Amino acid sequence: MNTDVRSESVVYGCIKNIAAEEVAYHRRHNRDAMEKLPSAESWSLVNREMFSVPEQQVTDASLMTEVMHFGASYQGVEHEWNYWLEQFESLLRKMYWVSATVHLETEMSGLHSFVFATDGAAHEPDQSDIQIRCEWVKDAG
Repeated sequence: MNTDVRSESVVYGCIKNIAAEEVAYHRRHNRDAMEKLPSAESWSLVNREMFSVPEQQVTDASLMTEVMHFGASYQGVEHEWNYWLEQFESLLRKMYWVSATVHLETEMSGLHSFVFATDGAAHEPDQSDIQIRCEWVKDAG
């Protein structure tokens, strides 16, 4: 096991939203929130370049789940994990969503999965009812 504090960490996951009646507005709003994130050049841990921003068009009305993917690699981000979580939660507070999952893979401490949920059926911007649950899987090897 590599104990170098500069070891690589990978963060990836997705944010899901279901917006049956106002899907176009929610998608546009969420896209704007991601595009307003700082650039990776600003050294922000959560930045716009790490997101795959979905297209705004809906091709099949029966497929209403919007899936916004993200991912990035870092040098030892687990040492700044609380700061990363603060930045990510700040983004979530500005968005419409029903769930979000973040996976943190580190050489030092294995795989951590963080699941974000809301009290109601969905989160609306500027509500602070975000809940987080963490699961940890340590490689046996």
